[in-house]
Amino acid sequence: MSGRISKIPLRLRIRKHKRTPPGSSPGLIHPAEDAREPKLFITSYGNDHHLELPVHSLSDIHSRLAHYPNLSHWIEVRGFGNRNLLEQLCNDFDIHAMEMEDVVNTYQRPKMEEHSRHLFVVTRVISRCGDGLLKNDQLSLFVGNNVIISMQEHYDDYFEPVRSRLRGGKGLMRTYGVDYLAYSLLDAVVDTYFPLLEHIGDKLDELEDELFDKPNRISLQKIQVIKRELIILRRTVFAERDKINDLLRTVSVFMNDQTKLYLKDTYDHTIQVMDLVESYKEITASLMDIYLSSVSNRMNQIMKVLAVISTIFIPLTFIVGVYGMNFEDLKIDGVNYNMPELHSPYGYIGVVLFMVALVVVQLLVFWRKGWLDKS
Repeated sequence: MSGRISKIPLRLRIRKHKRTPPGSSPGLIHPAEDAREPKLFITSYGNDHHLELPVHSLSDIHSRLAHYPNLSHWIEVRGFGNRNLLEQLCNDFDIHAMEMEDVVNTYQRPKMEEHSRHLFVVTRVISRCGDGLLKNDQLSLFVGNNVIISMQEHYDDYFEPVRSRLRGGKGLMRTYGVDYLAYSLLDAVVDTYFPLLEHIGDKLDELEDELFDKPNRISLQKIQVIKRELIILRRTVFAERDKINDLLRTVSVFMNDQTKLYLKDTYDHTIQVMDLVESYKEITASLMDIYLSSVSNRMNQIMKVLAVISTIFIPLTFIVGVYGMNFEDLKIDGVNYNMPELHSPYGYIGVVLFMVALVVVQLLVFWRKGWLDKS
């Protein structure tokens, strides 16, 4: 087993997403009140070029696009707190209002939609926060001819490995178009599922040891947290697999056949993740059975001890009950009709020794029958 897990959350809170009111007009862009102010980034690259300069507005981005028309461009938008910017983005890049509504309402299922000017791809990025809880974010991609736009709600940078490959010019990152970059981003998202599952596997190993050693209510809470994490992963990975399968089967000018060859590897990764999730679900169910069996066995042990104690004291209680009857000392014609032991000088000692001997005999009988074993 790998290193011990230092922190396992005892509660997993499912984030409640804000939805538009029922009956609202479709295509309305309503960022959440606590949405972060957008940050813009653009990376322009080609076979022999790589430019990463800060931008502060969409006009800066358009200047870059006009100045380097032969390069591929990756535009990043982090934060949805500016409605005017989002609407301007729709107008400048021919993004439908329904698509932007799906981007802003960050509870979408992974999917792929093809439009005349781009491919619209939604994926889920699952990461672990500092407190050990899962964070389920949405990444939206608009894949055009030489421009790809990625949009996310938070400022977190999930794609530093992809960015490093672009800077170093390694592999096919600069040779192929933006569709290959889209594949790289999707592949990076799927690859993040493996460390999460490895972490869950370590927690399951630790929980198994804990359940065999000393199960308690905290163990039950930990099992429930892992179960809910696996439900989130299963729901995400199944939809991710379907989305990648749609990308492989679609015939689009925005996704060439060479990129699809690499996308098949990502599809295989989703199958592997699904297999791991299903295996861990079965292990979690078995741990729950182990917990219930351990609790039941512990209760049986307690009941057995109480039953042995009760069985020992039943004859003793009968004896002291009999001799505790306070009848009047009665003699008729010289015959004592009361308990003869009450007048014996050794009656008390005799009864006590008899009760001790009776307890010893009972314990020996219980031991011979195996009723005093801990198992």
